[in-house]
Amino acid sequence: MYTRGLSSLLAAVFLANVVSPALLAGIPSKKAVYRGGTVARMMSSTVGTVDITDPEDFVFRHKTAELCIVYEKVNSLEYGQKAGRRLGLAIAFSHLFLLSKKRRHYLTIGFLDAEGRQQAAVFELGKKLVRTTLAGLEARSGVKVVFQDEEARRASRR
Repeated sequence: MYTRGLSSLLAAVFLANVVSPALLAGIPSKKAVYRGGTVARMMSSTVGTVDITDPEDFVFRHKTAELCIVYEKVNSLEYGQKAGRRLGLAIAFSHLFLLSKKRRHYLTIGFLDAEGRQQAAVFELGKKLVRTTLAGLEARSGVKVVFQDEEARRASRR
């Protein structure tokens, strides 16, 4: 009887520490992820930080790499969201998680590189970065953000 309770406890601890972080996998609210684009030196799904305080460049920093986009060379900004259900949590814990949504925030920056070629970079932003990043990019580049839909426009003001 005692060993059965202990093995149940160990299974619960294992699930809590190993399985649930994988189900909850998302980016931290103050981080960003480079999701792709035409920048050859940056790998997809690279987690890093966004810096809009530099007066000349938008900077995405990763542990081993850095992507600098000159504000004057930015020619398009697009923001959109992708909403999805919390399917992993619903399967693992309770069907009530199907009632809640998770939102992913995507920013696409179109710019000219040092050689004058058109480039694009797609970032997934943590929810606490959206408003400040969009406002900072608009102010420093002079380019207005294009919203994919009205829901994305409302969310950027939150």
